[in-house]
Order: sequence, then C-alpha cells, then structure tokens
Amino acid sequence: MSTLTLAARDCSTMLRRNLLHARRYPSMTLNLLLTPVMMLLLFVYIFGNAMSAGLGGGGGRAAYVDYLVPGLLVMTIGSTVIGAAVSVSMDMTQGLVSRFRTMPIYRGSLLVGHVLGTVLQVLASVVVVGGIALAIGFRTHGATALDWLGGLGLLALFALALTWIAVGMGLASPTPEAASNMAMPLIILPLISSAFIPAHTMPGWFQPIAEYQPFTPTIETLRGLLLGSHIGNNGWIALAWCLALTALGYRWSMAQFKRAPK
Repeated sequence: MSTLTLAARDCSTMLRRNLLHARRYPSMTLNLLLTPVMMLLLFVYIFGNAMSAGLGGGGGRAAYVDYLVPGLLVMTIGSTVIGAAVSVSMDMTQGLVSRFRTMPIYRGSLLVGHVLGTVLQVLASVVVVGGIALAIGFRTHGATALDWLGGLGLLALFALALTWIAVGMGLASPTPEAASNMAMPLIILPLISSAFIPAHTMPGWFQPIAEYQPFTPTIETLRGLLLGSHIGNNGWIALAWCLALTALGYRWSMAQFKRAPK
C-alpha cells in the first residue's frame, strides 16, 4: 500500500474513533448546541418585535426570523467547534498522544480525525437548528436547490476553518478547562457581527470591526443565498477568510503537534 493510502486509512480510523466517542458521550455536543437554540428562541419570541424595528419595512417578528436564522446557523458553528478544542486538549493531557506516537501510524491522523468528526457534528447541529427555525416560521425567498447547496458548502467550509483554529487552541492549552476558555471568542465574535442587527446601525467607529471580521461576510453571504439579498463583495471576503483561517489553523496545529507531548 502507498504512503497516501496508509495515511488515509489512519485518518478514517481516527474519524471513526471520534464519531464513536461523540455517540457514546453526546453531552458536550448537546450542551454546545443549546446555546444557539436558546438564542434563537429568545431573540424571536422575546425581542423579535422590538429588534425588527431596526430592519425597516415593518415586518415584525416574521421578518426578524428570516433575518436572524442565517446568523444563528453560522453562530452554531462557532459554539459547536469548541468541543474540538476540549477534546484535543484531553487527548494531549491524558497521555493518549504519547501512546499513539509509539505506533506506526500517520502522525497527523489524530488531528485530522478530530477535524473531520467535528465538521460532521457541526453540520448535524446546523440541521437541527435549521429544523427548529423552519418550525417557528423561517422561510426562504426564491432560493433554489443550487442556493441551498451553496449555503451548505459555505457552512461546511467555514466549519472546517474554525475547527482547525479550535484544534490549535486545544493544543496550546494546558488543560481542557483552559481550552474551553480560550475558544470563547468563537461564541463572542458572532455577537458583534451582523447576526442580530445590521452592521450599519452600529456606532460609526465600530462598523469596520463588525463588517470585516470573519462572521459578518459569511452571514451576509448565507443571507444572500437563502433570502435573495444582495451579496456584493461579501462572498469573496467570506471565501478569503475561510481559506486563510484553514491554512493558519492547519499550520499552527501541526507545528504544535510535532513538539514533545505535554
């Protein structure tokens, strides 16, 4: 068997390991999924009518649901990938990595298994949040099957980028608790994006921060695909952020993983 084939086999084994672990211990995924679900219900049913006033058009709660859901789908990615940081940190601090280093396996397979497993969990979480959103009134406007596929592809690519960043955070953290705290910006950044209110309604000095961070262009691109709104340059900016974060997270994670284990 070729080296590439052996590496792919090792990666698939580690992916299976992470999926089995997630199935046997689903509490972490469910706890992280609870955050976007609670935010969705809170902002729709408690703040929906008030927040819709900032959108214009007088659509009320129904209009705000359509505006909010794309942002919450992207926020779901940020909250779910924190589990990858915690899981990687647990593997590093509990001696599992030292055991794997003595085996004739592709070294990066452990990290690749974590990344692929987390991306699959993220997509499952997005489906759950999207199903709840449809149940409470979210409707797309003229979105075709190609638009839906484009939106799903964007979410998968963004999940891949954030997962590699989360893996790097897990490797850099001395304990799983520290990894969870270090990954908190992945939940905070969506709160200062266009997920809940348009960026142009924010203070003038703060608008560039909200507009050009990774979450806002991704959210606006997803809104354009699902709701038919204007995408503009957001699509290219979102793609650039995804590729840059993936490359940065991969290099950072691999560089730390090659060092001596903790």
